[in-house]
Amino acid sequence: MTSTLKILGLTKRFQGVDALTAVSFDVAAGERVALLGHNGAGKSTMMKIILGLTPATEGEVQVCGAAPGSAAARRQVAYLPENVAFHPALTGEEQLRHYLSLRGESPKLALDLLERVGLHAAARRRIGTYSKGMRQRVGLAQALIGHPRLLVLDEPTSGLDPVSRRDFYSLLDGLAAEGASILLSSHALTEVEARTDRILILSGGRLVATGSLGDLRRRADLPVTLHVTARNGHAPLIAQSLPGAIQVGGLLHLTCAQSQKLDVLGRIAGLGDKVADLEVLPPSLEDIYSHFSKRDGQ
Repeated sequence: MTSTLKILGLTKRFQGVDALTAVSFDVAAGERVALLGHNGAGKSTMMKIILGLTPATEGEVQVCGAAPGSAAARRQVAYLPENVAFHPALTGEEQLRHYLSLRGESPKLALDLLERVGLHAAARRRIGTYSKGMRQRVGLAQALIGHPRLLVLDEPTSGLDPVSRRDFYSLLDGLAAEGASILLSSHALTEVEARTDRILILSGGRLVATGSLGDLRRRADLPVTLHVTARNGHAPLIAQSLPGAIQVGGLLHLTCAQSQKLDVLGRIAGLGDKVADLEVLPPSLEDIYSHFSKRDGQ
């Protein structure tokens, strides 16, 4: 697969302090990558380097085969910050028409872009009357101008309601299917858990983990949680068969190591109709993130 973004040995130093240290990764065409990290981990610094807003101290960065910030890179990259700002006196359509003109695109595309982000009905309202979530969607519509090959999104669902968030990720899925690469920074871990192909975890300026959610679960080797619902009267018998289980009425809760999961499931299956239901909860992305991003003093 063709890499849209290549980063090799990236280091950024501010007055002798390393904000990023020897970070290396790439993003393939059509890949959705989540960039996770605590405040101060280096996420914003990395995005600024990718966008050409600040130079790297050491290392190599290629954006769509070009240098960050070059004309060739800017033509193919879109950026959506956490808090967008537009002229409050302009309508959504007027604002988009202006940006389309600046990019050499037809202003007539404004309504189509607004429709893609669910704002067609509000296109002729002044942006000053928009909610934060609506302004964020104007920002996404602006980011889509010119069919970018790489979208850099910083907390893009900030201010969006649950339905708008779902629609936003559906739109990203469509863009990725068309070949656009997506690098997304977010603290909303439950959102990105099921909507990204790969996860990067930064801690203290270093890339401490990278891989799919399944890859990271295997590396972290955190316990699996199981909830067993007993049929009437069988909870004590099930508890005897599952040492370490905690019984609460007709429910039994237990954890086991990843390596023991199949053995425990086999024992539960052997209980037959004594079991009414079983829920298996693998470690969440939040659990995995906490495991890999532990900082000194925590």
